[in-house]
Amino acid sequence: MYKDVKIIAEVKIKSPTRPDFTGSFEEQIKIAQGIADIFSIHTNPKWGGSFDLVRRAREILGKDKLILAKGLHETADEIRFADEAGADYILVVSRTDIPEKYMGKCWIEPLNLDGLRRIPSSYDVVVWNERDLAASLAQGKEIWKLDTTGETFEQARALWKGKLCQASSLRTKRDIKPGANYVLVGSYLKEFADSLRK
Repeated sequence: MYKDVKIIAEVKIKSPTRPDFTGSFEEQIKIAQGIADIFSIHTNPKWGGSFDLVRRAREILGKDKLILAKGLHETADEIRFADEAGADYILVVSRTDIPEKYMGKCWIEPLNLDGLRRIPSSYDVVVWNERDLAASLAQGKEIWKLDTTGETFEQARALWKGKLCQASSLRTKRDIKPGANYVLVGSYLKEFADSLRK
């Protein structure tokens, strides 16, 4: 935790934004263990993830550490797979039709501010990604909301009164925005961790 902001450390084996990204899964876990309140593990193969990696992380971390399964999780089966693999929380993108059994575990990531307005207040955490995920998936490269929609974290914070997670584009602790309850740090995990020690 840094100044009451919980840190979600994304452990992954490849990065879509950093071709020079290196480090084994175990090495990334080790870096994350020094700073993480929650460990984020990709489940989508497109980003080098899998449900098996969630299981592997659970074996390495034990029962007491919190894990967020990060992926699109477009079906009820994928949500169930993440749960069965050992995730404490499951990121679900652009949908709120979550099976009741998993509602308390699912964090929602809207694609835009309009999607954010439609999320019921009963959800515990909303993730605001600076990437335009829909455009990024369609074009096969990273597209940023500021470049396409102009929508900002600050606008999301003004709309959503509950817990809000700032995701993407964090390199150091200086990138944490006022109003964030959580930050999800991925491709620059080592640099972010180093900044916390200074």
